[in-house]
Amino acid sequence: MSLKNDSFPSSAAFDVINSSLQSDDAERKSAVKAAQAIFVFVLKNTQGETESWYLDLKDKGEVGKGEAPEGSKADVTLSLSDDDFGKLVAGKTQAQRLFMSGKLKVKGNVMKATKMEPILKKAQMGIKAKL
Repeated sequence: MSLKNDSFPSSAAFDVINSSLQSDDAERKSAVKAAQAIFVFVLKNTQGETESWYLDLKDKGEVGKGEAPEGSKADVTLSLSDDDFGKLVAGKTQAQRLFMSGKLKVKGNVMKATKMEPILKKAQMGIKAKL
């Protein structure tokens, strides 16, 4: 099942992140052990629509659509534009720069948000490999 939503071009990155997590059991367990959090990304597209995806790095090590896996809640919610998320996962900008400029809003445990960096790096490698 694809996580991509054509109205949100950068959402293809969630498929890349998920396949990276699912393809290597040791990597998935390592990511869960390191992060111990559920991250929710709320993206806003150019039409003003919003959509959410979650990254469960607390229990299962999976990616899905929605606010959080059933029966769970997000530890960190990151809100940004679809365009900025695309730049972030492509390695064209940094999360700190987006945060400092007000383009990335973080709710919840901000320290846990820093645990996302290794996962985004993996997505960057996967995206570059597909280009």
